[in-house]
Amino acid sequence: MPKGICYLVGAGPGDPLLMTLKGRQCLEMADVVVYDYLSNPVFLDWAPEGAERIYAGKTAGNHSMQQAEITRLLVEKIRAGKTVVRLKGGDPYLFGRGGEEAADLADAGCAFEVVPGISSALAAPSYAGIPVTHRAHNTMLTIFTGHQDPAKAESSIDFQTLAKTPGTKVMVMGIERLAQVTSGLLEAGMDPETPAALIRWASTPRQQTLTGKLSDIAGKAEQAAFKAPAVAVFGGVVGLRDKLNWFESLPLFGKRIAVTRTQSQAGELVAQLRALGADAFEMPMIRIEPAPDKREFYETVAYSHGYDWIVFTSPNGVDAFFKVFFEIYHDARDIGGARIAAIGPATAARVRSFRLQVDVQPEKSVAEEVIKALEKETSVENLKILLPRAEGAREILAEELSRKGAIVDDVAAYKTVPAGSDEAGILRFREEGADLVTFTSSSTAENFHALKFPEHPGIHHASIGPITSKTMKSLGMSVDAEARSHDIPGLVTAIVRFFSRAD
Repeated sequence: MPKGICYLVGAGPGDPLLMTLKGRQCLEMADVVVYDYLSNPVFLDWAPEGAERIYAGKTAGNHSMQQAEITRLLVEKIRAGKTVVRLKGGDPYLFGRGGEEAADLADAGCAFEVVPGISSALAAPSYAGIPVTHRAHNTMLTIFTGHQDPAKAESSIDFQTLAKTPGTKVMVMGIERLAQVTSGLLEAGMDPETPAALIRWASTPRQQTLTGKLSDIAGKAEQAAFKAPAVAVFGGVVGLRDKLNWFESLPLFGKRIAVTRTQSQAGELVAQLRALGADAFEMPMIRIEPAPDKREFYETVAYSHGYDWIVFTSPNGVDAFFKVFFEIYHDARDIGGARIAAIGPATAARVRSFRLQVDVQPEKSVAEEVIKALEKETSVENLKILLPRAEGAREILAEELSRKGAIVDDVAAYKTVPAGSDEAGILRFREEGADLVTFTSSSTAENFHALKFPEHPGIHHASIGPITSKTMKSLGMSVDAEARSHDIPGLVTAIVRFFSRAD
């Protein structure tokens, strides 16, 4: 029989950056991923493209699979020789039924390993500004669950012992039974003035925190329609939240921002926005495809050593050029004596990633400034200049260089086409809208406008620079924020500045 194995992996509290390195390593070699309701969708992208993904989530009163079915599925896949990742929210052994699943696998003679995760019992209070232990407040921590076996006739929580136990108490799951739990603690003699907090969707931009006292927190939760998934904290440490609430104080906390860059490029912007607390998600408007005339582009790149200057106007152009260049040549020195100009810092950084120097970079990332910067460096008359750009790019750069006497080859290195309308981010935007949408090129704005999204009130728009802004305005779109530095850090700064004014 082929040998398979199951990794019981704790997915952490929600933020994908809180997944352990070993957990990610397991996902990257998985043949099968069986995941729960609280597993961040990002984790599924870490599994190989051909891996089987099976949802086994459970919410109150709604189980996609019964526990016995999950066990049978795991055993079946392991016995078929598969590497299985059983992805569970938080830590698999802390009220996650991981112990039961491990025991079942052991009884079936199946190999398994446990990969611990960061439990919401610890992460949720931390992200709400509540340290579960503090020398000035407590020396004990009690973790219990309000979610119990429905087959039990009565609660198994020992309220008498729990109420009398000193220190912080953290309840995971069972938020729908909060009223019964708090009543039980009050009846057992726990101080009704005990500070209490509820934290929902901890460590994500959707996080919500509700505070009160043991005597009124259940009523507040009902009034606010505070639902699972949530963690409850009882104890004096809740009073430290006002001073230590770092996460919900981030400048973009809770702002939903749609990023319209290509899927391969959106990651950097999304990561920077999320680091500032935003609920940022990818909504690609364009897809990059190879040069429309492949033969012409290959021949041009092969002759690149014959040019005096190569002028790059986007990171995409850099990538397209060097992909072909290193298919033809194996040494960067084969580029010869050609000097390099880049329109902006992102494009320049991409050139440098190929261990080549950028000789000219204008202060402002627009075509007109590239021409000025070149002329400061040298006369362009009779110089051979290569422009590897997107098909249909603005003509002004090629026309103005030619007018000044340069010999210009303006070649299409790639083309942009609209992304599919069934992309996950597009579907999410149709349903939920956003507080702000970012645009990093004219084509992203044009394709966004062409999709004719339903009206979502209160949506704002941010542009990476004046050329993109001009296109947005021509389409009847507002430009609420424009980057002063026409790159990703500049765009992020403009977004933070906009929301600080709006708030």
